Amino acid sequence: MINLTNKIAVVTGGNSGIGYASAQELIAQGAKVIITGRNKESVEKAAIELGATGIVADQNKPEDIDSLVAEVKSKFGGVDVLFLNAGVAKFSPVETATESHLDSIIDSNVKGVYFTVQKFIPVLNEGASIIFNTSVNAVLGMPNSGVYSASKAAIISLNRVLAVELAPRKIRVNAVSPGPVATPLYGKIGLTEEEVNGFGAILGERILLKRFGQPEEIANVVRFLASDDASFITGSEITVDGGLTVNAVVY
Repeated sequence: MINLTNKIAVVTGGNSGIGYASAQELIAQGAKVIITGRNKESVEKAAIELGATGIVADQNKPEDIDSLVAEVKSKFGGVDVLFLNAGVAKFSPVETATESHLDSIIDSNVKGVYFTVQKFIPVLNEGASIIFNTSVNAVLGMPNSGVYSASKAAIISLNRVLAVELAPRKIRVNAVSPGPVATPLYGKIGLTEEEVNGFGAILGERILLKRFGQPEEIANVVRFLASDDASFITGSEITVDGGLTVNAVVY
């Protein structure tokens, strides 16, 4: 049985969606959880609901990362679980993508994630678990997702490298790659409810299980990777997509 009693867990972007559900699941298993987010009101509200510690931090800002790590170290000492969930999703055809489009995604999804994990390495306990939230977009070749897909592919590569580098400290490093998940993200990228529903209906036909995933289903995988039940898993990517990436073109 999974038991995370008294483990210290940090969940970036833990104020909504997959991050919120994962924080909730880790707390249910006994962990003490710190969530982060950019919006002060949203972070405070989620922290109260979850019974977590909320820290306002924007991983696009190096000074915020430094402050976050310093505060966590001061209040909690070492960290046992680090779930790097925060990120952005924006879409554009390669032909018309602007430099600002590329910069905004890479700064958050690659640079921000990279330096967040780098800064946390010194305060990770031996045997800790690092978990990256990546995406099946890294391999799907979905139109208009060139920069977003590249950003997630970069983190999957980082996942493997970091697993090797941290193995001497018995720190496990893994990635969870969700397929389409029903989260507030789709509204944030400018799609109306009607567009989201239409997109979901079309994409649902490509998913073997014929539906979007739920944040809680991704959280269950995060909980597993955070626990000793995954003690012999490192450098791996677990795809959680309802069968989207293995769906054959012809049956």
